[in-house]
Amino acid sequence: MKILVTAQGPDMASEVDPRFGRAKYFVVVDVETGEFSAEDREKDSSAMQGAGIQAGRRVVELGVEGVVTGHVGPKAFSTLQAAGVQVFIGASGSVSDAVSQFKDGKLDRVSGPDVAGHWM
Repeated sequence: MKILVTAQGPDMASEVDPRFGRAKYFVVVDVETGEFSAEDREKDSSAMQGAGIQAGRRVVELGVEGVVTGHVGPKAFSTLQAAGVQVFIGASGSVSDAVSQFKDGKLDRVSGPDVAGHWM
C-alpha cells in the first residue's frame, strides 16, 4: 500500500506538516517496502486560494490509497473522498514516526474534515 505523508522536508526524518493543503512536501511511502519519494509543494502551498483542492488533485495523480496528515479542510477532504482516498489525521513527529503510527493503527481515519477552510 502506498500512502502520502504531509511533511516539512523531503525525507523520512522530516517533521510531519500538520496542514494538508499547505504542506511544503508530500512524501509518498510504500508501507510494505519502505521505499519513498518526495515532492516539493512549496510553490503550490502558497496559493491564495484553492491550495487544498490542488493538493487533493495531486494526491489522486500520485495514485496513493491513503493520506496521513495532521488536519484536513473541507474542500481538500471532498476532493480526496471523491477519488476514494482514505484520510488519516493526528500524525506527529517525523515522517517515519507517522508511517509507524499508520501501520500500528494509531491514527484516526476520518469521514469528514476536522478543520474549517483556510485553517493555518
